[in-house]
Amino acid sequence: MRLRIEVMTGATELAWAKVLSPGRSLLYDLLTREAPDLGRRLHARGAGPYGMVPLGHGAPVFPRAVKVRGRYAVGGRGHLELGSPLLEAVTAMAQGIKQRELLDWGGAAFRVLNATLVEPPAFASGRALLRTLTPVVVKGTGVNALGERTTRQAWLLPADREFPECFQRNLRRKAETLGLDPEVSLTRITWVGPRRSFAVGSAGAVRGGKSGAPVEVELTGAPETLQAIWSWGLGEANPAGFGWIG
Repeated sequence: MRLRIEVMTGATELAWAKVLSPGRSLLYDLLTREAPDLGRRLHARGAGPYGMVPLGHGAPVFPRAVKVRGRYAVGGRGHLELGSPLLEAVTAMAQGIKQRELLDWGGAAFRVLNATLVEPPAFASGRALLRTLTPVVVKGTGVNALGERTTRQAWLLPADREFPECFQRNLRRKAETLGLDPEVSLTRITWVGPRRSFAVGSAGAVRGGKSGAPVEVELTGAPETLQAIWSWGLGEANPAGFGWIG
C-alpha cells in the first residue's frame, strides 16, 4: 500500500543531493512518532532473515514545474509517495502526515494539502509490468567472469552480466522477508533509462551516493507477492528512495 501526499511549494528547484535523501528521515520520523516499536525494530535490525527494511518512497513530482536542464525543478502543486507492504507502517505514516501542515524537503517547504491511501493493483494474472521513476540499485558480487574479485562495492547496471540474477535474488528475498510465495521471476527487461547517481543519508548529512538506472521490467509471481513488491520498490535501498515504481 502507498500513501500519496499532495503538496504545494513556492520553491523552484531542489539541489540534486536533496532530491531523494530527505525521504528516509521522513519515513522513520513518522514511524517513530506513530508506531515507535515498529520504527525502532526496522531501524535497528530490519525484518526477516535478511534484515531488509520494507519501506520505500519516491522523489517529489511537480508536473507543471518549469524544467531547466541540469536542475531538479519543483514548484506549484505536486505530490510525493511513501509506501510499504506492511499495513501497520502505512497506517502509521498516514496518521502522522495528517498532523503536519508543512514538510521540510531538503530546505524546500512543502505545504501538505491532502494525503490518500492507495491500494496496489490486483495483478490477478500473476504478471506485472513495472516501470520505476527512480534508479534501481542492485549490488553484485564484485567478481569478474574469471572468478576474480575486483571490488566490494559492485553497483550493477541493467546491461551488466550479473544484473538479472542479482535482481531476481532481491525479489525472492523480499518475498521471504514478508512470508509470501518466493517464486517470483524476472521475465524480461523491457526498457532502461539513463544512469543516475543520487546522494543517500539523512536530510542534513549526505553520506555518498548510489548509482543505478530506471527500468521497466516484466515479472511473474503470485499476485500477493507482486502487490508487495509494488508497495515496496525494486532493487535495494528502497528506504533511500531508489527503485520507486510509477
